[in-house]
Amino acid sequence: MSVIGIGTDIVSIVRIRDVLERNPRFAERVLTPHEMPRFQSHANPAAFLAKRWAAKEAAAKALGTGIGKVSFQHIVIESNAAGQPFLTLLDEARAQAGLLGARQYHVSMSDEKDYAIAYVVLSSN
Repeated sequence: MSVIGIGTDIVSIVRIRDVLERNPRFAERVLTPHEMPRFQSHANPAAFLAKRWAAKEAAAKALGTGIGKVSFQHIVIESNAAGQPFLTLLDEARAQAGLLGARQYHVSMSDEKDYAIAYVVLSSN
């Protein structure tokens, strides 16, 4: 396995909660329509959103673009039956991964009290 890109991000859950209180539609900017149902039914929506924010920022950093060339809507965070998160890249994010030669995407997310963190590794196989 060759590492193509690495990204990490940490975010304040309190900050995300405050933004959500001021603008309830904020989640729609960060989450894809596919991700919204889990957000809406989650016991702690702010922590759920903060982890996805961190994961998407980390993915954009691993791609070498940051959020801008790729958007939050180009990165989908899902979980398998065991709860392990995984990334799906769409549109510009997928194209950028292809240009880099990235074929596998690895993501880890965690939260504790006031913070959420995510780490993304892109690899060639």
